[in-house]
Amino acid sequence: MRARYAVPLGITAVGAAGIGYAAGFEAHSFRLRRVTVPMLPRGMRPLRVLQVSDIHMVRGQRKKQRWLQSLAGLRPDVVVNTGDNLSDKEGIPEVLDALGPLLEFPGAYVFGSNDYYAPRLRNPGRYLLEKARGHHGLNGKNDPAIGVERNPWERLRDGFDAAGWVGLSNSRGRLKLGGLDSIEVALTGLDDPHIKRDRYAEVAGGPAEDADLSLALVHAPYLRVLDAFTADRYPLILAGHTHGGQLCIPFHGALVTNCDLDTKRVKGLSTHRAEGHTSYLHVSAGCGTNRYTPVRFACPPEATLLTLTPRD
Repeated sequence: MRARYAVPLGITAVGAAGIGYAAGFEAHSFRLRRVTVPMLPRGMRPLRVLQVSDIHMVRGQRKKQRWLQSLAGLRPDVVVNTGDNLSDKEGIPEVLDALGPLLEFPGAYVFGSNDYYAPRLRNPGRYLLEKARGHHGLNGKNDPAIGVERNPWERLRDGFDAAGWVGLSNSRGRLKLGGLDSIEVALTGLDDPHIKRDRYAEVAGGPAEDADLSLALVHAPYLRVLDAFTADRYPLILAGHTHGGQLCIPFHGALVTNCDLDTKRVKGLSTHRAEGHTSYLHVSAGCGTNRYTPVRFACPPEATLLTLTPRD
């Protein structure tokens, strides 16, 4: 009788311990990823770009708020926010408070689906099913979302705009960085491809020739978007959305990306090729989770400080 129950109880105990670690420790173990990207023209001074993504703020997440506020101590040249700030429609004041010190720096942003719509409870197994079918979000043959509660995202947009951050939902913008040796940065961004809000034709044409540097921003790194940016010769594409896989297998990595990007590029710096051109791609694993799946395993929450340096 004892042998009959020992193995199931042992498996249950290990599973409970894993869930406890994933939810109680790792999901709150915030990290800073540091990356060097050799992409600037020769002679240009290095630039420090702080990327925050997938905050998924819920009211009461004080530790996350304090950590985000502390990132201002890095003194970046520019802050890039690649979307999914919310996982609670009442969380906008907390987002603006957490990002308050960073709003003092030049910045740009795009939105993700969770900025527009409140999250819903989903079976995590559906992500594996969608990967097998090749259908993600509103792409492929997935049914449109019905009865989804909308977030008051305009308040978030207004807060970012009031601080001088540049909104890039299917649009272009500019930032001037520095003092006497100021650098003109041209930015091109798309609305979220995960819910088919991207309109590349509205921003097509490639980097601005009169700018010192051009960057491309998008929330979800779908291949059609990466192909378009790369074909237009953007040197660096910044994205989020994937959560780095969120629940990963040690020494193996991510099982899913929640889009059609391959799992080898689920987070961090890589490259993308299209039509004979190559762009750097940085995908942030983000610092939050959907409020209904507040767990991470072998994939801690993060922000990234990218140091852009001259090409060799």
